[in-house]
Amino acid sequence: MTDVHEVTRDPELPGRLLATERDTLVPLLRSRPDADFALPAAACPGWSVRDVLAHCSAALMRVVESRFGEGVFSPESNDRDIAERAQWTNARVVDELERGMTEAGPVIARAGGALDMVALGEWVHAGDVREVFGEPGAYAGAGLPDALTLLVRVTREKRHVPLHADLDDVDEPLLLGAMAADAPPARYLGDAATLVRLYAGRPLNGSRYELAGVREGELNIFG
Repeated sequence: MTDVHEVTRDPELPGRLLATERDTLVPLLRSRPDADFALPAAACPGWSVRDVLAHCSAALMRVVESRFGEGVFSPESNDRDIAERAQWTNARVVDELERGMTEAGPVIARAGGALDMVALGEWVHAGDVREVFGEPGAYAGAGLPDALTLLVRVTREKRHVPLHADLDDVDEPLLLGAMAADAPPARYLGDAATLVRLYAGRPLNGSRYELAGVREGELNIFG
């Protein structure tokens, strides 16, 4: 069973997750017509695909340039970042995103864990975009093993609800959240991508799974 106490933090993991996603997402974006960037992102109400990408690129460049002012990453800050890029071409947004996904990794590695969740959030947003485009495996793909490792650590550090996950498509079960001292953990049975959707507060789209001991909304780490 994967337990964060048994796994030393890999400082290279967030950057590796970003680079893996970059190599898949950026070519996909460059292959899409401009009209696709205006499509609504169901996972982020009120945002288009372009808004999601502008938010992602801006957040990564804040990391790269160490620009962390008061209220950074708040909804208001995110809206300002998107507005600042309103006159950019879609290609320029994608170029900035590619740069951020390339250069943020070493900065996150040196931050000692404080910025690891940024990489996880970026990977989830990439899944949001893939889902709009109808790409298979929106919240899976090559980055999933690193994303799950990071999810275990983030939920443990946030003292999240304890959950034992038996995954259909992963050999070893995961133990997420705080250690349960006086009660058994909640239980999840299903595939890994649906587990990601639950923790990210994303639409489940009819996914089949079993969850006991916790309500779906209690798992959201981004809410």
